[in-house]
Amino acid sequence: MASTGTQRRGDTRQRIQDVALDLFVEHGYEKTSLREIAERLDVTKAALYYHFKTKEDILVSLFADRAEPLDALIAWGESQPNTLETKKEFLRRYVEQLKDSSRLFRFVQENQAEMRDLRVGETFRSRVEATVGLLLTPAPSLADRVRVTTALLSLHAGMFALRDVEGDDEEKYDALLEVSFDLLTAAHEGDRGQGA
Repeated sequence: MASTGTQRRGDTRQRIQDVALDLFVEHGYEKTSLREIAERLDVTKAALYYHFKTKEDILVSLFADRAEPLDALIAWGESQPNTLETKKEFLRRYVEQLKDSSRLFRFVQENQAEMRDLRVGETFRSRVEATVGLLLTPAPSLADRVRVTTALLSLHAGMFALRDVEGDDEEKYDALLEVSFDLLTAAHEGDRGQGA
């Protein structure tokens, strides 16, 4: 019986996260209140407070729930040889995580100003920096840093930018990966060319 109560609390927590994220994306983080979240859920503010005291707590929980798979991917990348094929495989796996968290990344894209001021923004930035670091070659040129950063950020912003372009999401992700691979390859080969 105890697990049923725990399961219900987990389901409620998930519902709160889902509804809050929908509202954050629809109206923006700043314009969404806890009252609106409670109303959309059809619960009292007191019931909402039982799980989350602030809307930032909700946002932190959303990122925390998605951090574990990304941290595991970063750890995998750090344990691999610094080859172009490893980096491409990393990006393939990264795209799968983006697909699973597309609404959250859309929120980040549309709420960049707020992200700078929230504690979760620093956590997000540090993971992006760690990911860029994995994709760089030793002693990259400034241009190669730009290529790698652009390769990663194009995956983040690409689906948002392509939302009105004809084609299904898989085709769009494939096209974004192709462009990211081109940039990654140029950065990887640029470093080899400098070392030769």
